[in-house]
Amino acid sequence: QVQLVESGGGLVQAGGSLRLWCAASGRTFSSYAMGWFRQAPGKERGKEREFVAAINWSGSRTYYADSVKGRFTISRDNAKNTVYLQMNSLKPEDTAVYYCAADRSIGDVTTPGAEYWGQGTQVTVSS
Repeated sequence: QVQLVESGGGLVQAGGSLRLWCAASGRTFSSYAMGWFRQAPGKERGKEREFVAAINWSGSRTYYADSVKGRFTISRDNAKNTVYLQMNSLKPEDTAVYYCAADRSIGDVTTPGAEYWGQGTQVTVSS
């Protein structure tokens, strides 16, 4: 069982930066691939949930959606049971609730079918 808690969301102007983090419980964090998803306003959870980024268990492989490539960076610290999402050059269209996800499979953590989810943190980018 893995419990995930996201933090770091907030309000930022376009062009600004935010850093999200997701703290995981349990001693098997390093066994899990981790991912970030987002859901824009007006989208019911489970529908239109968009993949943002993912990282494998060791941090040696990362994956990004085309919409965030070059602006967002995913990283992890297995000693702290934490995964991060550094978001730079933010745009109003990045406004969404951001969710952290965990799965033993790097393939599954890039899909909405990932095994474990956090409750989300709101990111709002003003124009």
